Amino acid sequence: MPALPVFVVTGPSGAGKGTLIKGLLERVFGLEIAVSATTRPQRPGEANGHDYWFLSDEEFTRRVEADEFLEWVPYVSGRRYGTLRSEIDRISGDDCVCVLELELEGALKVQDEIARSVTIFIAADVDELERRLRDRATESTGEIGERIDLAREQLERAHEFRYMVRNDEIERATAALAALVECELPSAATMSRP
Repeated sequence: MPALPVFVVTGPSGAGKGTLIKGLLERVFGLEIAVSATTRPQRPGEANGHDYWFLSDEEFTRRVEADEFLEWVPYVSGRRYGTLRSEIDRISGDDCVCVLELELEGALKVQDEIARSVTIFIAADVDELERRLRDRATESTGEIGERIDLAREQLERAHEFRYMVRNDEIERATAALAALVECELPSAATMSRP
């Protein structure tokens, strides 16, 4: 059986990546989303290894220096987030196919580093992105403006990825994403849920 692909889903903030991935996992059997590592504190109700791998700043730095991260990024908060290489090994060891939800630069890094990666850019119209960001109410007006400017730049880079799915209607976009994933899976691994 050929090596299993690694699916990398990216796109601007507000494009609906998380929602589409949730729908994808419900439709296609044998997929598992990688658990990211972070330096942010664990919140009540979160489980280490389920929500995130919670690492101290020192441990995160040690792992970066040991090249244990496939990709990682610092956020303006000063916290760092990344994907441990061991996550891909863990998921493939469970006979599952890894799905990564990454920011644009992380997705490009994985695309360059893993030959079997399948990158999928999730796009939405800028007006729709702005509406979704405002509906989430997790950012200030200034932050939303910055995210929209960044989204415009990111949308211009969609051609750098293997596929693009426009999230204009959730059911149609989820079906399109699932169809792309199933086409890229080795035939023995393609088993849709009933």
